[in-house]
Amino acid sequence: MNKTISATAAESSSQGFLQVNVVNIENNFPITNASVSISYPESPDRPLEQITTNRSGQTEQVSLDAPPLEYSLTPGSQRPYSEYQLQISAPGYKTAYITGTEILPDATAIQPVRLEPENDPAPTENPIIIPEHTLYGNYPPKIAEAEIQPVGESGEIVLSRVVVPQTIVVHDGVPTDTTAQNYYVPYRDYIKNVASSEIYATWPQATITANVLAIMSFTLNRVYTEHYRNRGYDFTITSSTAFDHKWIYGRNIYENISLTVDEIFDNYLSRPEVRQPILTQYCDGKQVQCLHRGWMTQWGSCELGKQGYNPIDILRDFYGDDMYINTAEEISGIPSSWPGYNLNLGSSGQKVQQAQQQLDAIATVYTAIPRVTPDGIYGPATEAAVREFQSVFGLPQTGVIDFATWFKISHIYVGVSGIGELYG
Repeated sequence: MNKTISATAAESSSQGFLQVNVVNIENNFPITNASVSISYPESPDRPLEQITTNRSGQTEQVSLDAPPLEYSLTPGSQRPYSEYQLQISAPGYKTAYITGTEILPDATAIQPVRLEPENDPAPTENPIIIPEHTLYGNYPPKIAEAEIQPVGESGEIVLSRVVVPQTIVVHDGVPTDTTAQNYYVPYRDYIKNVASSEIYATWPQATITANVLAIMSFTLNRVYTEHYRNRGYDFTITSSTAFDHKWIYGRNIYENISLTVDEIFDNYLSRPEVRQPILTQYCDGKQVQCLHRGWMTQWGSCELGKQGYNPIDILRDFYGDDMYINTAEEISGIPSSWPGYNLNLGSSGQKVQQAQQQLDAIATVYTAIPRVTPDGIYGPATEAAVREFQSVFGLPQTGVIDFATWFKISHIYVGVSGIGELYG
């Protein structure tokens, strides 16, 4: 594609990447041949790229101009990402508009799009406007809380063990705003959205992992203690940085952050003799200073990552030496539990058959994935289907069903089979 380069873009010295994934809002089925037009927000009628989705509802990855990498690695006044506007259309669907898709240098942004059928009487949530990243924009600081929260008897389910929920109910505003909408978001999608909103995908991998762990532990504390339900609210968490994390409806996520979450989503942070996940609070350390000792600074975690610290050492540097990584006892909303070991060529048994059944159901919707016979034998055909599944859903193409692949298969199967609903 020929690009129309603005004066601002011409000064850029780096490139980032964008992939757009388009599904039907009613059933999460991929939409083939959807048209995606990419432009600068200031000149929406001058497309930079015009691309279409394949039979998995995904575009190719396109290269787009982004600011220099160093802008996102050190605090400063320069915005470290470029913003783009998208127009997404397909026959039989309402056209969607997204403004503010964020492109970082040397990172792949994934923009989810959920198109509404033309005959859907519900009002269209258009355009989606993605606000500034929390490390660049102005957001209220976190109101300090105790890191170990009281657990009350609410009449709801009071958990005796840590469980990863299937869905997080996000209140898109401060707790007392009765006009704010509640969104039902799959847990992993929620964590990916928050991490993409609050840290930069260009940071060291150890820093990304440490921040994802802190976000998950905080979130699971809200789940475990039923923090808001015990106060009479009907949601799990808010999108206000004063109370919780920044979650942004419809925003893009980043491929490396997504993969990190898929690999460790059942983890959280613990202290000895404390049953509940720790309410790990933090600040950015630049625009908002931490008012309390024992909080993590996000820019400080970036610096430690650059110095070679591993994730737990980064976390302990801020939260103390007695912090450790724990694993949830249960994962909700999955048809079948993880076997505890990888499935690969030559494996056989019930777990193989369960994975094959789910893969085959997914293949009827995502037709690039070969159909498989659920015979309980992990042969070359199953390996090929797994490899293609991994390609479609952003996992390393090993042909092996490891932890991340097993739960990604479950996640997609639940979304397209009618067992549950996915909300992006």
